[in-house]
Amino acid sequence: MSTYTHSVTVFCGSHLGNNPAFEQAGKDLGKGLVQNNIRLVFGGGNVGIMGAVSNTVIDLNGAVKGIIPKFLQKKEGEHSRVQDLIVTQDMHKRKEILYQEADAFLCLPGGIGTFDEFFEILTWKQLHLHNKPIIIVNIKNWAEPVCNQLKAIVDQGFADAGILNLFEVIQDVPSTLNRLKVLFS
Repeated sequence: MSTYTHSVTVFCGSHLGNNPAFEQAGKDLGKGLVQNNIRLVFGGGNVGIMGAVSNTVIDLNGAVKGIIPKFLQKKEGEHSRVQDLIVTQDMHKRKEILYQEADAFLCLPGGIGTFDEFFEILTWKQLHLHNKPIIIVNIKNWAEPVCNQLKAIVDQGFADAGILNLFEVIQDVPSTLNRLKVLFS
C-alpha cells in the first residue's frame, strides 16, 4: 500500500449509469489519485462507479479507506479487497467518518445518494462547519440539472448568491486532478 499526502472523499454512484464515460471517469480518477499519492475515502461498496474508482486504486496499490453501513454490506457488495474498511451501524455514522477523513470532496456521477451527500456537505460548508473544497466532476454534464436548481434557488430568493461559491464544477477528471494539485500544494 502506498503512502499518501492527502485524502479525498469521493461521492459517486452505486450504479454505472448509461454512459460508458461515467465508468471510465471513475477509473481515470482512481489512477490519478494513485499517481498523485492521494488516498481514496469512499462508501465501501464494490459496485457501480464506486467499484470502478476503488478497484483501480487497489489494483495500482494505492491507499483506500472504505466506510459502509452494516445494512448495505450485502446490497452494495462490501468491498472485500479494501484492507481499511469500517462497518458502521447506520448512514449517519458513515457520513460522519467520510467527512472527517477528507481534505476535499469530489462528486462523480451518481444518483440521489450522491446528491444527498453533496447537499449535506454543502450545507455544512454554508454553516461554516468546515471549509474543505467541494468539487462536482461534471462528466458529460450529468450534474447540470442540480447546478441549475442551485442557481434557481438563488434567483428565487431562497439563498444568497454566495452558495454558488461554496463548490466548484469541473468538467473532466484531468482538470479535477490538476485542481487538486493546486489545492494540496
